[in-house]
Amino acid sequence: MNETLTEQIIRPARNINGSLRLPGDKSISHRYALLGGLAEGTTRLANFSTGADCASSLGCVEALGAEITRSEDGGVEIKGVGGRFAAPDAPLDCGNSGSTMRMLSGLLAPQAHTFTLVGDASLSRRPMERVRKPLMQMGAEIELTEGHAPVTIRGKALKGIDYTTPVPSAQVKTALLFAGMQAEGTTTVHESVRTRDHGELALRAFGANVERTLDSVSIAGGQTLRAIEAVVPGDISSAAFFFCAAALFPGSNLIFDGLGMNPTRATLCDVLTALGAHIGVLNLEDKFGELVGTVQINAPKDGMTGTTISGGLAAQLIDELPVLAAIAPYTANGIRIRDAKELRVKESDRIALVAKNLRAMGAEVEEFEDGLDVPGGQPLRGAVIDAGGDHRIAMAFSVAALRAEGETLIRGAESAAISFPEFFTLLDRVCER
Repeated sequence: MNETLTEQIIRPARNINGSLRLPGDKSISHRYALLGGLAEGTTRLANFSTGADCASSLGCVEALGAEITRSEDGGVEIKGVGGRFAAPDAPLDCGNSGSTMRMLSGLLAPQAHTFTLVGDASLSRRPMERVRKPLMQMGAEIELTEGHAPVTIRGKALKGIDYTTPVPSAQVKTALLFAGMQAEGTTTVHESVRTRDHGELALRAFGANVERTLDSVSIAGGQTLRAIEAVVPGDISSAAFFFCAAALFPGSNLIFDGLGMNPTRATLCDVLTALGAHIGVLNLEDKFGELVGTVQINAPKDGMTGTTISGGLAAQLIDELPVLAAIAPYTANGIRIRDAKELRVKESDRIALVAKNLRAMGAEVEEFEDGLDVPGGQPLRGAVIDAGGDHRIAMAFSVAALRAEGETLIRGAESAAISFPEFFTLLDRVCER
C-alpha cells in the first residue's frame, strides 16, 4: 500500500489469511483511564488503546492531577488523585473524542471546581444536551454553546435520580453512573435497549457496587475507587473491519487472539453468522467481568446472503453499520438498515457518506433519514473515497475496496489514527494478493 499523509491506495486482494492481536478496546480503555485517574493508588494497564481518542482521556485526567506514565510496550500507569481532581490550569482538550467529553462530564459534575471541556471542530458539532439534561436533573451546573462544546461545568453536590434514556447511549449511561457514584442517594438508569456495559463492569473492577436488572442499572453514592492492574482486551470494534474483510473471500481464515467478546458488543458475530460466515470462539476467559477469547472466522463458500438490521439491533451495531453497508453490494440479497438516525450525528453524517462513497464505486443505494437500502449482487469498482475526517468511513471503504475492480484511493485516510493507527499495516499483513 502506498501511503502519504492524507491518502491511502488500496489494491484488490485475492484472499484474507493470518492471525492478529489487536490494540486494546477503546471503550474499555476510556473508562479505565477516567476511573484510574480518580481512584486511590496506581492503576497499571497493559495493551491500552493506541488511538488518539483514548489518549485524550489520559491527557484530561493528567491535567486534573493524575500522574501518567507510558511505556514503549503499550502499557500505561495512572497514579490517581484519590477521589478529588485538581483544578486544571487550562480547558480540558477532548480532541475528537465524544466518549471523553460525555463521560468526563459526569465524572467532573460533582467535583468542587470549574472545568471547561473543548474539542476539535468535529467534536464541537456533536450533540451534548443529551448528557447535560440528566446531569442538570441531578443538580449539576453545566453550560453549553448552542447545545454543543465548549462545555463549562461548575462542580457542586449532586443527588441521585431515576432516569430513562430517550436515545440508547452507553456514553450517557456511563456519565450518569460516574456522577451517581459521587452523589447523595442512588442513581438508576433505565434503557429500552441494553447498550454496552463496559461502564458498569469498569466501576465494579475498581471496587464500586453496581446493581443491574434486565433493563436498568443502579449505583449508590459515596463510593470510592481502588486502583487495578489489567490487560485491556483486543478491540472488537476494530476487529469488525477484519471480520467483514474475511467474510468477502471464500477460503479465508483469520484468527484473533485476546479479543474482547463482551455480549453487548459481539452482536456483529451474530449478524455475520446470519449472512453465512463461520465464526468460532476457541476459548473464553473472564477478565474483570469482560469476556476475552480466541476467535476464528471463515467466509461462506457460496458467498453471503443478506439481512435487515433495525430496532434494538441497529442500536447495538451502531459502530459497525458503516462497514456492513460498505460490503452489502457483495451479498446476494443486500442489507437494509433502519432505526439508525444516530449515524447522522457521529464524527460525520455516516449515512450520507456511506451512500456517497458506494455510489462513487458504482453501486446503487437508497438513502433514508434513518438508514440505507443497499441491494446485493453489485460489483464495485475502484474509486476516490471521501472519508470526511471519519475513521470508520476510511476503514469501511478500505474493506470494500479489497474486492473492487481496480485500485481505490482513500482521501482522509489519516483519520483512522483516531481509533486505530495500525489499521492499514495490519490490513496489508493479512491480505493475499
